[in-house]
Formats: sequence, structure tokens, C-alpha cells
Amino acid sequence: MSTDYDVEKGDSVHPGKPVIVDRYTAGARVNHWITAVSLVLLALSGLALFHPSLFFLTGLFGGGPLTRIIHPWIGVLLFFSFFGLFLRFWKANLWKREDGTWLARLRDVLTGHEERLPDVGKYNAGQKFVFWSMSALIIVLITTGLIIWDQYFSLFTTIEQKRWAVLIHAIAAVCAISVWIIHVYAAIWVRGTIRAMTRGSVTGGWAWRHHRKWLRELVGRAPKGKSGNTPAE
Repeated sequence: MSTDYDVEKGDSVHPGKPVIVDRYTAGARVNHWITAVSLVLLALSGLALFHPSLFFLTGLFGGGPLTRIIHPWIGVLLFFSFFGLFLRFWKANLWKREDGTWLARLRDVLTGHEERLPDVGKYNAGQKFVFWSMSALIIVLITTGLIIWDQYFSLFTTIEQKRWAVLIHAIAAVCAISVWIIHVYAAIWVRGTIRAMTRGSVTGGWAWRHHRKWLRELVGRAPKGKSGNTPAE
């Protein structure tokens, strides 16, 4: 953190200087944005192949044939990029006792009564839902995608398997897009969240209000009597 912080009061020791808390490293942010761009491109190319009314979207990728070629490769990129995020953040997304309480008070979350919510770590129950949902859905998408990738795997699967794979792939894709929309909406809805993935830091007030347990943990790890940035996770 860039200044000392009074955890119990949630105020900066020096009110004139804003408290900045490091949240993500540059590597984590690059990893996140590669995943995000891959997911958007995968969704657009997939929708273009999903229904004739959306075929015009193939123009974004150079036409129908190129879209069919590019789409699965974007899927491979998404898989490995998200796998990098998974390795970085899976421990922070393990379920904790306070997450159940947070979820039970979802009405307070939606109405903005955060003073009634329990202190949570780096991620709350909603963020953990997004993380684990996307983890499961991407596994389903890559598995079914390989089954229907005839250019390389047609000799290893049957027509019946392909039919089921196409159906499951489409359902998983719709679910993944829905989870992504929730993720983006929440990031915009909670003011100050987007800067975490653009600048790598958040304000001390944001950390105190939304992830108080995480902030306490950061302060507890910081050397006593020393100022300076607390390493991002």
C-alpha cells in the first residue's frame, strides 16, 4: 500500500493522501485481458456459426470459411489463457464460511446495504461463482469442441458423439456468455472495480468496503513501521 492505513477506522492516517492498494500484478492483468478478448472473439465467431440470422458476424473474421478455421483455435487460446488464471487464483476462490453468510444476504448486496455483510477475502461468493462456473464451462467447451473439430479429430469420434457434443457445446456456450455478462455488469456496477484490472490497484476505501478481510490480511503481512507498496497477488 502506498500509505499507512488504519484498518479499524478504514481511514488513511494522512487524509489528504489517497490510500492505494495493489490488487493485481501486470502479469495477472495481461493474462486476464487475453482471456477476456479471447472469450469475446470466441462468442462472436461461435454465434456467427450458430444460426443463419447471425451469419453476418462472419464478416468480422474474413467470411464463413475463415470463421470456421479460426473459431476452434481461439478456443484453444482461451483454454490455455484461462488455465493461467486458474493457477493464479484458485486458492483465493476456495469457499469460506463467510461466503455462505454473504450468499444468504444477497438481498443486502443487491440493495447496497453492505454494512450488513460479513467481511470477505479477496473474492466474495458472487465472484467465486463466476470463477468456478467459467472453470467448469471452459472444460466442457474445450472437450466438446475437440470432439466436433473434424479437421483433426474426425477419425476418433462417431456421428452420434458429434451430435451430442454440438448440443452440449451450444448450451455451455450460452451459459458461459451469460456468466460473462454477469461478470462485466458487476464490475461496472461496483464503482472502482474496473481500475483493478486496468491499473492493478484499488483505493483503500474500496478495499475496506468490499473486501475488508483481504485488506486486513494485506496490512498484517506488511512490515510494521514501514511504508511502501504491498505486493499485489
